[in-house]
Amino acid sequence: MRNYKLLTLILLLFFSSCGVKKVSYRDKNPKKIKNKSVKAVNRFFNSMSNVERTHWYVNTYSKIAINEMNKYNIPASITMAQGILESNAGKGTLALKSNNHFGIKCHKGWNGKKVYHDDDAKGECFRKYKNPEKSYRDHSIFLETRDRYNFLFKYSKKNYVKWAKGLKKAGYATDPKYAEKLISIIERYELWKLDGSKKPLNKTREKKISKKQQEKIQENKSDKIENKHVVKKGDTLYSISKKFNISVSELVKINDIKNNTISIGQTLKIIK
Repeated sequence: MRNYKLLTLILLLFFSSCGVKKVSYRDKNPKKIKNKSVKAVNRFFNSMSNVERTHWYVNTYSKIAINEMNKYNIPASITMAQGILESNAGKGTLALKSNNHFGIKCHKGWNGKKVYHDDDAKGECFRKYKNPEKSYRDHSIFLETRDRYNFLFKYSKKNYVKWAKGLKKAGYATDPKYAEKLISIIERYELWKLDGSKKPLNKTREKKISKKQQEKIQENKSDKIENKHVVKKGDTLYSISKKFNISVSELVKINDIKNNTISIGQTLKIIK
């Protein structure tokens, strides 16, 4: 009960000072949960939403990520996003039981403590650390000392997009959407600020529209202006009614449609 009250107090102090909608990464780290049972920590995490827990995680470990960036030239945004993704913002089994926030497996030459956990295969060997800070340091060393990640250090510390895609290319994770997930986390929680950037890499948010898509958009605009629609393959009365925000019964009545049957090439009147 005493531990639970203490954790509740920490949570209240954190959210009253930082908030969850807009986070200032210049704030001091809130108190970390130390020497608490897994059960108590889970109660603490379960009292928060995923977004609240992610903000808590960022404010708790961002200073460490920045220190690692200054020493090893790995973008703090990347380190932070990987920690969030790999540890489920601190709630993952490996993070809770072994302080492994980056899903680093034992690999050949690891002489430290080990834990076994089901991942790509059953009962895989993962590294165990004394505390999360050791996990962050080993993550930096892991990337710096392995040849397959050497090319990453040629990228700017502020180019989280290249780093994210490079990590996926180098095989850090098997998830085909690993890079996209990292970028999404960085941009959603404005982690690029940790790198010293003043704005995100907007190019990642631009979506190229194909010529076919542009023609379709233009066609839809023309249809709405002219209050008509030429039936195409795949069209149904329901899909057309949704497109033009008109009920199926109105569509049928306006066009005197028999048996709710339409044909390809047929021109339908649309009156809103």
